Amino acid sequence: MPSPTDTPARLLQLLSLLQTPREWPGGELADRLGVSRRTVRRDIDRLRDLGYPVQATLGADGGYRLVAGKALPPLVLDDEEAVAIAVGLRAGAGHAVEGIEEASVRALAKLEQVLPSRLRHRVATLQTATTPLTSGDGATIAPETLTVIASTAAGSERLRFTYQARDTTESRRLVEPHRLVSTGRRWYLVAYDIDREDWRTFRVDRISEPFATAARFAPREVPEGDAAEYVRRSVSSWGAGAAYDLDVEFAAPAEAIAAQLSPTFGVPEPLGPDRCRLRATSTDPVQWMAVRLAMTGHAFTVHSPEQLQTTAHDLGSRLIQSSPSRSGHSSPCGD
Repeated sequence: MPSPTDTPARLLQLLSLLQTPREWPGGELADRLGVSRRTVRRDIDRLRDLGYPVQATLGADGGYRLVAGKALPPLVLDDEEAVAIAVGLRAGAGHAVEGIEEASVRALAKLEQVLPSRLRHRVATLQTATTPLTSGDGATIAPETLTVIASTAAGSERLRFTYQARDTTESRRLVEPHRLVSTGRRWYLVAYDIDREDWRTFRVDRISEPFATAARFAPREVPEGDAAEYVRRSVSSWGAGAAYDLDVEFAAPAEAIAAQLSPTFGVPEPLGPDRCRLRATSTDPVQWMAVRLAMTGHAFTVHSPEQLQTTAHDLGSRLIQSSPSRSGHSSPCGD
């Protein structure tokens, strides 16, 4: 317990108690902190001045509760909470789960930056002892790689790393990192390559030994004006004959489909209040694309390519066969 005269330490302990989802009677808080109820009231006022929305209730033993406010104030986490959050973020980020996106990687970078060494060891031990069940169609990435890249991009700091090309040749790169982009299956880094004097897109699963140089740079404007669009165009150009034109119509509003798919798929075109059409160029395997389209939860019709039409139809047939009670229903995937 902090000394009653140690105001900063007492405020942190009080904040930690209030962040537990319950109402705390003033008398109980005073006993926990070893101070008077009057001191508790003054400390509550200090927390409010710092932006923490503490709500008080009237009564013989008035209580206090931390409620939702207009902004997110700093959180105080105990050891178990910090470890749980770090493990969860590392697991998700390491497998490029769609929806994790760059914001979660930034949060992981901030958390791991301040984790004490004892907690870093616990996180690493739990991560090593855990075997995730994944679909196997996405590359596994060390979370440390993502956090180093995210930190340098956020801080406009030059980054060095070893990069393995498609033909397995390796090279050392010095870049100005701009943004991490997730497509759901993979992470990509959009960065300005210093030696090549041009913008490049790097698959993060091919990056190793990332090193923050501490050299700052003035951010440049990315081509296409948007990192996700730049990745989409770059990935399409890598196909070298394997790329195909995707044309899919959905029985859903354009905004609903856009919310379900990564920006690298392109922007759905509205056809009415409840229909839209997605036209894009893709190099993703058609089997994965068929599954991804089905995962939107909306009926769709594939206009092209023909191979995706066949794959989506076969997928729908197999799903129907797996539910005999619905065998008379039409395929949700279209053709």
